[in-house]
Amino acid sequence: MRSVVCALLFTLSLCVPTAFAHDESPKSNRHGVNTEMVTQVKAWLKLLTEEQRESACFPFESDERLNWHFVPRERLGLPLKAMDLKQRRAAYRLMQTGLSHQGYLKATTIMSLESILRELEKDRPGNEDRRDPEKYWFSVFGVPSETEPWGWRLEGHHISINFSSVSGAVAAATPLFLGSSPAEIRTGPRAGQRVLAAEEDMARKLIVSLQGNHAERSVIASEAPDEVLTVPDASLDLGEPQGVSEEEMDSIQQALFRRLVEQIVRTLRGELADDVLAGISDNEWKELSFAWAGSFERGRGHYYRIQGPSFIIEYDNTQNEANHAHVVWHSLDNNFGLDALRRHYESQHDQPQASVNKKK
Repeated sequence: MRSVVCALLFTLSLCVPTAFAHDESPKSNRHGVNTEMVTQVKAWLKLLTEEQRESACFPFESDERLNWHFVPRERLGLPLKAMDLKQRRAAYRLMQTGLSHQGYLKATTIMSLESILRELEKDRPGNEDRRDPEKYWFSVFGVPSETEPWGWRLEGHHISINFSSVSGAVAAATPLFLGSSPAEIRTGPRAGQRVLAAEEDMARKLIVSLQGNHAERSVIASEAPDEVLTVPDASLDLGEPQGVSEEEMDSIQQALFRRLVEQIVRTLRGELADDVLAGISDNEWKELSFAWAGSFERGRGHYYRIQGPSFIIEYDNTQNEANHAHVVWHSLDNNFGLDALRRHYESQHDQPQASVNKKK
């Protein structure tokens, strides 16, 4: 049955037109990015064998679309390991439709860290198969379209990147998870490399600056949690925001805080990141809070959270003697484009009814 669905999705995807006019509005930018994604997904699918397409394609309504994780486990989809050179090139071009240059380098560097972990853990049974830089899976959900809902995902150890398009526009790029183990490579020719350095260093600079006038409220716990709290299947409701709001910060702290948020958002390509940042109103910026847990000292366990009305970002570095970092970004109402999808289906429901009434 799945092979029939996959063949249908592939056939339909090749029939979807990809032309779309660009302009400077954020909405049109999101439409334009969707157009590029449709083009690159179709190009990639065309290079796959029927068996590979069966592995890569899922109905949009599949539960698998919401089945995200970041641990080293087997996944559904088509892994890099199963692709030839031309197919990999097309897969990497697809990545570049959604990620900034910075985001693309982070993702591919995180993949390469599996080789470092393989060497560090070479005495562990089964490690050769478990730590593999080619075990990153690409999945397509629905028919790549300028009108209908569809999405795609890249996922493997320490990476979960999820794009959802609705009504011909990229509607969501969350949940977005990146991790780095080791957080800092400490031996060999890459010693000193830190994939998530900016996400850590900016936040540490901010928390240190807050000790002057917000010492008590900015630190919510003396010890950092073992993991980010908004893991798969966990509630995104962490209660009332804790820490210090942007409105309470001085101008220098506010600028640093905004740079930190922007650093994480700009994992996405420019048009998408610009749209996200433009969508944060002045009032929402004021309500955004920053909270820290754990040590201020680099190399010791620490955690921070950025929380507001529409999104939450968490960062944690506690495992492996605080050399194992995770950062995750969630939309509180639109992960996987669920809110945009709801509005899309509501409008579709209203439209036929209007047509019936008109005929009467």
